Order: sequence, then structure tokens, then C-alpha cells
Amino acid sequence: MFKSAVLAASAALALGVSFAAQAATDVTYLLPAPPNSPAFAPWVIAKEKGYYTQKDLNVTFIAAKGGVDVAKQIGAGNALIGGAIGDTPIVVRANGIPVCDVAVLGAGGVTMIATNADENINSIKDLKGKTLTVMSYSDTTYYALLASLRKAGLEKTDVNVQAAGPAGVWQLFAAKKSSAMAGVPDWVTDSQEAGLNVKLIPQDQVFESMAQSIMASDDAIQNHPDVVRGVVQATLQGMRDIIADPHAAAATFAKAIPSYAGKEAQLEKTFKLYVEHVYARQAVLGRIDPQRLEKVRQFYVSEGIVAKEPKLEDLYTNQFIDDTTTAAK
Repeated sequence: MFKSAVLAASAALALGVSFAAQAATDVTYLLPAPPNSPAFAPWVIAKEKGYYTQKDLNVTFIAAKGGVDVAKQIGAGNALIGGAIGDTPIVVRANGIPVCDVAVLGAGGVTMIATNADENINSIKDLKGKTLTVMSYSDTTYYALLASLRKAGLEKTDVNVQAAGPAGVWQLFAAKKSSAMAGVPDWVTDSQEAGLNVKLIPQDQVFESMAQSIMASDDAIQNHPDVVRGVVQATLQGMRDIIADPHAAAATFAKAIPSYAGKEAQLEKTFKLYVEHVYARQAVLGRIDPQRLEKVRQFYVSEGIVAKEPKLEDLYTNQFIDDTTTAAK
């Protein structure tokens, strides 16, 4: 009888484990570039440390061709959720693509304009006649560059912009085949590690675009809110880890992405750039500032970057942000 009871208990336990395993929801998360970039450290760290698993989610990352492509794929129903820059819904919503921001990872803009210091470029206006690299013509950092040019009174025809891909964008710049680059902080660090003397255009001259965002389709928000909330909260925990301890976060990232083994010092330098310039001063992690988004929307519309004016309330929701998720001090 005892043996039968033990067997029955073991079978029940096994069945419970089986049900628990089956409870995890498979989620395809679209990234605008390959996930081996430090730009995606909050996501990579969240997966490495099991934060998605704790939310009963089995997240798989797939790279799209820039943030606009991510939005199009989500809008078409090919994925529930993905990442870009907070500006992206402004661009795509005007074209009828039903996506919006559900979190933004930082209070600063993620786009930096880096220049070759030897060329003595001190302002956006000094870029006239120069060659610049971007990741792609469908990535939101490209639109942020266009907005920065317009802010300085320049047109895109005043510069030579080359789409070079997620590696070429900084490699061409580091090889001095372009005078400047519009991109994310990790590409700045990559260029410096390659030996280039880099000088950043002052951030007050760069268009105040948004930080990286998590985007979801209208359908996902309405019909799969638990999945969206789980992805948002787990990713924000990865971001919190970076803010709290960039050194430890670098070690975690290098463990998850073995190609960075031995490069932890470079990773830490990159993460500190994010903490200082991008994640900085966001009192509630992930919360989208409607006033900032409105300024970005007005600029995109007034400068003709988008043809139609999308409604502000269609561009974002903070319903998945936990007000207690404050930034680490």
C-alpha cells in the first residue's frame, strides 16, 4: 500500500510538473537588429536570469530589419510584441499600422550622432556635405537623424547618408569611410575600441527622440494583456539590473552572449553610457511621458516626416507599467 501511495504521489508530482511546463506561453519577440548587440541588454539579461520564465513566458528573439519593419510585422499579426524606438508608432500609425508603445526604456533619447574628432565637426550644421552611416533607411534612428538635420535647417540632400547594416554602421565609421554615424551607444563604444577618436554632437542639438520601446499590437493589448504585461515587467527588471550594477550586468551579458567573453570592460563602458544618457532620470521605469511623445509627434508632423497626424492616445499606453517599479539609485 505504501509503495502504491508513493507511486501515486510521484505520478501526481510528475503530472503537476508537466502541467507547469505546458503553462509557459511561447512568445516571439521581434528585435530591430540581432540580439547580440549590447543595445538589447535589458532583454538578454532578462532571459538569461529567468525573468521571462518567472512570468510563465518562453521568449524567443527574432531579428527584423529595423524598428519600422518590427512594427509592420507586429501590425500584420506575425508577432504580438517587439522593440524599436519610442518614435516608431508615430511613423507607422500614420500609415494605418495598429501598434503602440507599451513601455519606453529610459527618459533620454537613444540616438547619438558621433563624429570623427579629427574632422573637427562641432555641430549638426557642420555635417553639410559629409557622409554619414545609419543602420537602415527603415530604422527609427534614421528618422531621428532626419529630424536632427531639419532642426538645424538642413535637408537630407545636404548630406550623404549610407545604410550600412547593424555592423557596417560603425565599422565604416571606425574605418574613416564616413565622417559621422547616427546610432546607439554601443556603436560609439565599438568605434572607440577600434581606435577611432570619437566626438559626440552635443545632445541638445540632436532631435529629442525617445528611448527604446516595447511595442505591441492593438490586438495583443486587448486579447493578450497578460503576455504583454509579463514581457514588459521582465524586461524592465533586466534594465533595473543594469542601472543598479553595470559591472555585474556586463558579466551576465557576456555569459549569455559568449562572443563578448573577455570584453566585459567594454560592455560596462557601454552600459554606463546607457545609464547616463538614455536610462537617466526615469523615475518610474518604463513609463511613457505623454508630453515628450507629443513634442516628437508635433515635430514629425510639422516637418512632413509623416503625412497624417496620428492621435496621441493611439501611440502609447502605460497600463502595463507598475508605478512601484522605480529606478535603482
